[in-house]
Amino acid sequence: MTTNLTIEMADTAGELGRLGSIMGAADVNIQGLCAVTHGGATATVHLLVEDPEPAYRALDAAGISLDSDEEVLVVDVKDRPGALGDVARELGDAGVNINLIYLATSTRLVIAADDLHKARMILE
Repeated sequence: MTTNLTIEMADTAGELGRLGSIMGAADVNIQGLCAVTHGGATATVHLLVEDPEPAYRALDAAGISLDSDEEVLVVDVKDRPGALGDVARELGDAGVNINLIYLATSTRLVIAADDLHKARMILE
């Protein structure tokens, strides 16, 4: 199950590197990443992983709290202008609201939606 892990972390130099090292030491391949600071002391980090179990164990061992996790849809898209608009419009026209979207490795969109099953049926 492809899973988006959401982690709140300190917005300090070296924290993302520490997280990457923790995942690497646990043999967790990060297939996608989005990190956003909030103009203060914290940042939200989204990690895309294929198997979340080793990531859960590694985060727990490192004392890093998992804010949330959710199954996501990962869609191959062409690397061209308008590709994001095409996907988002198709979901919107079907009444599916996108809750989270970011790019993963190999030009793939990571999508969390209010109706993931419907989104999957539309895009796959």
